[in-house]
Amino acid sequence: MEECILSDQVKANGHITTATLFAGGQLRWADRRLDMEKQVIGFSAEGSKIKIRAVVEATAGICCSSGKPALIRKTFTLELLSNDSLRLWTQKLQEYLDSLGRPKRLFIFVNPYGGKKSASKIFVNDVKPLLDDANIEYTVQETKYQLHAKEVVQSLDLAKYDGIVCVSGDGILVEVLNGLLVREDWDKAIRIPLGVVPAGTGNGMVKSLLDSCGEPCAASNATVSIIRGHKCSLDVATLSQGDIRFFSMLMLAWGLVADIDIESEKYRWMGSARLDFYALQRIFGLRKYNGSIMFVPAPGFESYGEPLDLEKQIIVEGESDMKTDEPVRTQEHGYQGPKFDIKSLNWRKIDGPFVSVWLHNVPWGGEDTMAAPDAQFSDGYLDLIMIKDCPKLSLLKSMTELNNGGHVRFPHVSYLKVKAFVLQPGSRIDDPTKAGIIDVDGEVLARGKGAYKCEEKTLMSYDKLLIKVDQGLATLFAPK
Repeated sequence: MEECILSDQVKANGHITTATLFAGGQLRWADRRLDMEKQVIGFSAEGSKIKIRAVVEATAGICCSSGKPALIRKTFTLELLSNDSLRLWTQKLQEYLDSLGRPKRLFIFVNPYGGKKSASKIFVNDVKPLLDDANIEYTVQETKYQLHAKEVVQSLDLAKYDGIVCVSGDGILVEVLNGLLVREDWDKAIRIPLGVVPAGTGNGMVKSLLDSCGEPCAASNATVSIIRGHKCSLDVATLSQGDIRFFSMLMLAWGLVADIDIESEKYRWMGSARLDFYALQRIFGLRKYNGSIMFVPAPGFESYGEPLDLEKQIIVEGESDMKTDEPVRTQEHGYQGPKFDIKSLNWRKIDGPFVSVWLHNVPWGGEDTMAAPDAQFSDGYLDLIMIKDCPKLSLLKSMTELNNGGHVRFPHVSYLKVKAFVLQPGSRIDDPTKAGIIDVDGEVLARGKGAYKCEEKTLMSYDKLLIKVDQGLATLFAPK
């Protein structure tokens, strides 16, 4: 028999009934059953009444592409029959909610410029009411320019908050990650949980999180998952080129996917249709790139590529003899990336030309793009989706299955997991005077000569770069 914490007579909907709070988290009265962990967001005492703020699944008609309804707010009122009962119920409800370890104070970034420029509206209409229901204190910062969030996080007093939330696309979340990891106290800073509410063009991270539990990619569901306070670990990839580093949590693309993602910006007036429109252009005017990749395969994927002769091949200048016990140079602040002996690993190599090289850390690259169906949040590997050669019509057919991950089953697609990776990008086969774009987490990391907007400055040069994975380094708010 389920243990009872509290049971009492209350008035609900004008009728006297018995309300019971069970140790397992069920709150019951009349014909109503609420799960304290999943449905109850918070409560308030007003006079002799307790107003219970909860979320329930929307009725048919308010539904997302996953088929499962989004969550909507609902308030239930219980009137207590004495002051002693009111005081006891208030105490026990608060004690139970406190035992769940939910966040009490959040720092929230809102990007008013991303996607359809709807983040501010989403915050006011969808996020703020739920946070208020949950009695969560929050500080809101609108981002004003690129890298603003990174700057703020670098000096933010993290002790004041239980988490950082981004009402945006993936870009602001990546800025926050990079801001945390360049701090002197990065090892403590990176432990703060990060949350994201979909409000951008690319919502790959939050789509991956919610889809992993069968939840629709909706602002309400994302906000509720943050309020509930459940967490998961996330692998972080360190991209390095000499002394320059960038920390990635989503993906790297070079070749076809990068060209579509970045060059389609010229058709931004078309909205999300620009990607499909430009993908057709790029497939029928297919480019192939010279270059090579080197990688350390995960167990079970050792048959891909050719063994690398480490005596004759310098993997990365200055890193080829790195040892696990190498001390961090005193003048360097922040996270330096995972340390391991590069020479001791089982490196393999594949030479180009390539149509596409795509590395993914999570399953979804966007709400409609399941890039890496087998990707895990903290398995210590990146998923590599590679195309070397392919008939155009077959390539087009495989791209139509990006929404369900079916593209990885096509014979021209290689799909494997890697622990470390080196990209040596080259020029286009059809025009050696032009090179490509390296796209990381939706932003241009490097542009080659003759590439789209090649005159613009980038963080790294279009040259060899090393990627290493640190398993479970970051923490995300996640649905259970």
